[in-house]
Amino acid sequence: MLNIQIMTLRIWAIFLLITTLGTTVIAQDNGTVRGTVFDKENGEPMIFTNVFIKGTTRGSTTDINGFYAIPNVPLGSYTLVSTTIGYDTMEVQINISKNGQIISQNLYISPRDIKLDIVSISAERQKKQTEVEVSQVRVTTKEISQIPSVGGEPDIAQYLQIMPGVIFTGDQGGQLYIRGGSPIQTRVLLDGLLIYNPFHSIGLFSVFETDIVRNIDISTGGFSAEHGGRLSAVMDVRMQDGNKKRIAGKFGISPFLSKFILEGPLVKQKDNGSSLTFVLSGRYSYLDRTSKVLYPYVEGDNGIPFSFGDFYGKLAYNGGNGSKITLFGFNFNDVANFQGVAKYKWNSFGMGTNFVLVPGGSNLLMNGTIGYTNYKIALQEADDRPRESEIGGLNVNMNFTYFVTGGQFDYGINVNSFRTDYRFFNSTGTISSETQNTTELGLYFKFRKVIAKKLILDPSIRFDYYASLANISVEPRLGIKYNVHNSFRLKAAGGLYSQNLISSRSDRDVVDLFNGFLSGTDQTLTRPDGSEANHKLQKAWHAIAGFEADITNNLSLNVEGYYKWFTQLISLNRDKLFVNDPDYMLETGKAYGVDVMLKFQNRNWLLYGAYSLSWVTRFDGEQTYYPFYDRRHNANFVASYTFGKTLTWQASIRYNIGSGFPFTRTQAFFEQVDFSNGVNTNYTQSNGDLGVIYEEDLNAGRLPAYHRLDASIQKEFALGTNTLLKVSASVTNAYNRENIFYFDRVRYTRINQLPILPSLALSLSF
Repeated sequence: MLNIQIMTLRIWAIFLLITTLGTTVIAQDNGTVRGTVFDKENGEPMIFTNVFIKGTTRGSTTDINGFYAIPNVPLGSYTLVSTTIGYDTMEVQINISKNGQIISQNLYISPRDIKLDIVSISAERQKKQTEVEVSQVRVTTKEISQIPSVGGEPDIAQYLQIMPGVIFTGDQGGQLYIRGGSPIQTRVLLDGLLIYNPFHSIGLFSVFETDIVRNIDISTGGFSAEHGGRLSAVMDVRMQDGNKKRIAGKFGISPFLSKFILEGPLVKQKDNGSSLTFVLSGRYSYLDRTSKVLYPYVEGDNGIPFSFGDFYGKLAYNGGNGSKITLFGFNFNDVANFQGVAKYKWNSFGMGTNFVLVPGGSNLLMNGTIGYTNYKIALQEADDRPRESEIGGLNVNMNFTYFVTGGQFDYGINVNSFRTDYRFFNSTGTISSETQNTTELGLYFKFRKVIAKKLILDPSIRFDYYASLANISVEPRLGIKYNVHNSFRLKAAGGLYSQNLISSRSDRDVVDLFNGFLSGTDQTLTRPDGSEANHKLQKAWHAIAGFEADITNNLSLNVEGYYKWFTQLISLNRDKLFVNDPDYMLETGKAYGVDVMLKFQNRNWLLYGAYSLSWVTRFDGEQTYYPFYDRRHNANFVASYTFGKTLTWQASIRYNIGSGFPFTRTQAFFEQVDFSNGVNTNYTQSNGDLGVIYEEDLNAGRLPAYHRLDASIQKEFALGTNTLLKVSASVTNAYNRENIFYFDRVRYTRINQLPILPSLALSLSF
């Protein structure tokens, strides 16, 4: 314990020393222009907006808080310009009269009627030429709303399914697997706070309310050192602060759920930019009841057995110089009741504070998150062997950014302290029960530099200390892009990643709603080759390379090849029979493939195509097998057309086709007698259960291909200056394809995914 405390103090001491040195070392001559860009209509910060000095090569892009900084500007008078898609160009005059001067200039830009033009496209292209963005997608509410909405409710869960490299395993209990990584290997953040399960058990909805999402950053691999503790991917969700001009809201109703949003100022935004705002949102699903009336053909009298509720609230104070502080909280819950088979439920809640500090006399930006989150899950099956798991703890993140000419320097510290409580029965009736407390400390450094407008370097390094295991992981990472031409760019990224958290869900499970969490074990671990592991972490290497091309002003192409090498994976020993058997098993794995994305967009049309060719394998020491989510081919096609005199109509379709998932074939059945009483078992008169003898080669078979068509059409009616009625009609699985969910071997019954589901939804915004 004393060694852990000493190590913690050393990490904090190094961090504070570097912070102090950085303040003095990265001082600059000339002047700095910085500020925040706001939407003039509602006061929301404008993210990823281009701000530059006219007639020069000096510029910047706003971050997720709308903040920009242009350092080392020579003395003189200039025109400061702001441009972004869908907004008028903004120009203001500035004057730098002395060295070291810092000019704070907020910008307020207005939405334009023309939604896409050449100037906006050029601004988007400029961003691509100054940031690496390997395997990174930034998603906005508008992009989510352009794909067909299930039940009239656009959702990030539906958008993720069309991304290249993302495999979706089904409508019922489905999960998302990103480039060969399991769900627990994806780090999910809500306003900087860890979320342990972002998707409901009906796989059409996430826990995030789309209408108040500001931005979603999704990294499918090769992410930089600011993120740690996960092997495969990152999803960072940021919510809006609330309307700073007026009280606004939205009410919606559909056969799937009803929802409300209320937001507005407690103190309206002033001329200097300061304000105090709030956001409240809630939605409740009653599909388990409405489906009995509207969709009786699905499961007969049982309906569709899923229901959930999501609630979120935020209070935000924004200062005039870009500083801000927010308080937020959430509660998400989910229930799935398969009558006579299993009842499953989980609940997640949390609260925290976000802050951004912009010191007046320093070219520095500080931001951070402090919060607590808790997740509890339980599964009760007919065998009366309950499974329960709970994880909860404190998250602390501190991040610092220095803006330098042609780039920036970032560093920070992350502390994640959590407790896991776990109780699980395996198929033989053996119980695993474990309670653990652990702390993870992370320190990272990242530097981004644009050299001669051609080469972009993004090296970073991360140091993670896992206190309960007394393991330190040093993780170098690198992102690089080369602008061959204004319309053609080469890029690459990679690095080392580690993880402590373990899931009870195995890569061998075909259908398993229960997803418990355990901290890494301090037990001796044996590698698949029989040798003793020299560390107790899960680790992986990423290597990614590709190119992006702007074929025309409206047509872009992105191609990436990737390789993920999972050098050590830890999972529960599902074959444990006796007390002395090991609790955990080690595996290695590989995931590799090619992702292609083609996108066309203009004022009326969005045409999108994505194709993935991938392989995922695991080696358990005896055989190499394909995990159940290994899909060789996966393709998505989206078309969205906005039309009408005032562009108030929108029609969208989405088609997905994928090759079949692997499964283990059945060889024979036998009577399985329970010998729990040992030699006293009366096996001649007792009735056993039906046992299954499986094929020796794990997952050697393949299920049929999956394909589905979704379509929607919507119309907006303006009822007043700020009042809008939207009517949406949609159909999921339009031609009623019978896609297999799983096959119940014992009952010899095929269970399919959801059939055709038409719906009509209404929403009123004010």
